[in-house]
Amino acid sequence: MSAFSGLPTIPSDCPVLIAGPTASGKSALALEIARQAGGVIINADASQVYDCWRVITARPSLQDEAVAPHRLYGHVAFDQPYSVGHWLREVRPILEGAQRPIIVGGTGLYFAALTEGLAEIPPTPPSIRSDADAMPLDALIAGLDARSAARIDLRNRARVQRAWEVRTATGRSLAEWQAHTPPPDLPITATVPLLIEAERDWLNQRILSRFDQMLEQGALDEVAAMDRQFDATLPAFKAIGVPELVAYRRGTCTLDEARARVVISTRQFAKRQRTWFRSRLDKWHRLQPRGGEQAG
Repeated sequence: MSAFSGLPTIPSDCPVLIAGPTASGKSALALEIARQAGGVIINADASQVYDCWRVITARPSLQDEAVAPHRLYGHVAFDQPYSVGHWLREVRPILEGAQRPIIVGGTGLYFAALTEGLAEIPPTPPSIRSDADAMPLDALIAGLDARSAARIDLRNRARVQRAWEVRTATGRSLAEWQAHTPPPDLPITATVPLLIEAERDWLNQRILSRFDQMLEQGALDEVAAMDRQFDATLPAFKAIGVPELVAYRRGTCTLDEARARVVISTRQFAKRQRTWFRSRLDKWHRLQPRGGEQAG
């Protein structure tokens, strides 16, 4: 019996999409489907692409990777630029392979780009990126057009900054670029799309226990190995747990304080994920965890 209720029949040759909040068991479900009916598991989580983080981002273990092929995990250097456009270009050849894709993760924009298409926006010049990095969030928001501002989470600095950079660099708003989006690489109608909707209290407990498990598995050692390279402006170092454990290592907080901050940040992140999924993934099959399985 599956660890999830509401799981539909999945044809062995049909691509599968699995989305859900952090710690909801996505990776376990992907492995379950691959084990039973075959397929290649493809990462759709923006933090799990970095080669320096396995434990702290809950990437699949080496044992899991031995059960089924995994792609786009831990293949990007910490200081290498990486975006939804990079991810989509790397996914395309995998979709053309012989094995059925099982795409799993918590980064909603990856799924949106895959199933709705992605506008081919020119890269941002370094000088404009530097200007944006130095600007406060309020100033970036003030520089957006109304249509673009209405489409993004204005609390998410990365999304706001991206929209500001696009408008500044190209003279066209992000909304304008999105209006000329090409057809999707994988239409939602050609997949079995699965969305895990975990109950809040159940998920909060999983978040707490998973971080304790990360500490036991060597999260501190993983962060220590990257301490000298730490740069708070790089996306790789914004992964939840990294800034907090760096602060602990440098003596600015206790381990208990770091743990509390990680749990709060993770719960807030999960809440934002659930809100985004509810508003954007209305055509996906809803699943409920039965409880008791490992976090993923």
